[in-house]
Amino acid sequence: MNSSITKPRTSLRRLIALGAASTVLSGCALAPGLNMSWSDPGPVVKTGDTAQQNEPPVAINEIDVALLRQMREAERLTLPSAASLITAPAPYVLGPGDVLNITVWDHPELAAAQVGTSQTATRTADPVAGFVIDQQGDLMFPYAGRVHVAGLRAEDAQAVLAKALTKSFVEPQVTLRVASYRAAQVYVDGEIHTPGPQSINDIPMGLYEAISRAGGFSPAADQSRMVLVREGVSHSINLSQLLERGQNPSDIVLRSGDVLRVPARDESGVFVMGEVNKPSTAVPMRNGKLTLADALAQAGSVTANSSDPGQLYVIRGSISAEPQVFHLDAKSPVSMVLANQFDLQPRDVVYVDSGNLVRFSRILSLLMPAVNAGLTAAVVAK
Repeated sequence: MNSSITKPRTSLRRLIALGAASTVLSGCALAPGLNMSWSDPGPVVKTGDTAQQNEPPVAINEIDVALLRQMREAERLTLPSAASLITAPAPYVLGPGDVLNITVWDHPELAAAQVGTSQTATRTADPVAGFVIDQQGDLMFPYAGRVHVAGLRAEDAQAVLAKALTKSFVEPQVTLRVASYRAAQVYVDGEIHTPGPQSINDIPMGLYEAISRAGGFSPAADQSRMVLVREGVSHSINLSQLLERGQNPSDIVLRSGDVLRVPARDESGVFVMGEVNKPSTAVPMRNGKLTLADALAQAGSVTANSSDPGQLYVIRGSISAEPQVFHLDAKSPVSMVLANQFDLQPRDVVYVDSGNLVRFSRILSLLMPAVNAGLTAAVVAK
């Protein structure tokens, strides 16, 4: 009786020991990719009589002081410049849709030809009281006929109209001013409170004024990656960079037809996954900056029980032809100084690997149902 009980127990112990040994020996094969070793040269491939060592598909760069200096210098040389957008403001010229308020002194009857009934419009598209420039850029005025004023400044149009009235009046005294600016507009879109078209008037519209008219930035706005589309060409504007360099953003004067877009910060997010408390998408700060330490903090830091701080990776350009992988050994608290200086880029992937014991435990948990089933079958067979 005792010998029959001892045999199954001995078989059970041998089977568990065999399963544990096979798990340890084949851990990497059962869980490929869980341990990204930057020093592993890869498997040996035999071709004929020679053996060749496979090189790792992607070079892994160690995050250290030298790498940070190199990346800062490369960033300084490649940062977009807004110098091409800084131009001298041009005077406002009249265009189709503008509404003019014209007075000919001693001839108040001429004002009866103006359109509109009041000085304020109930809707934005409605013209106020005055003389509207048609789509051909012409102005119809009593006793002057059709006068072309598009492309002229207000004072020049006043002189042209006064000259045209000399055919019917002796030395007419004319006053011309713009009652409503509707010919030139810019469009502001994205993370602002009131997106939409903004009319350009005789005061040059700088970047700050355009944002202010649109209600200002929303809390989700990314002020470092604004885009200005002008004549079919996109220009990147980094507001934080301009201020750091001592440049006034108001020096960027918008022109008619420009489109200014303010993107959301989550469009430039970074994916944090692996052994962290809250795998999520980390978003940049309002100035567009996001360091490795910031991303880990937004993810609740690494898990103390299951993570391997020595295996922290940043994967950049994973779908490009030349992806990059960076490694940081974060076992020492001093290494977090490097993490606080390592700037992430949009769509980066931060991955924290698990520890060896955790990997073994997870693989063993997958094998145990099969082992238990085998033991049950063996006991039943006995």
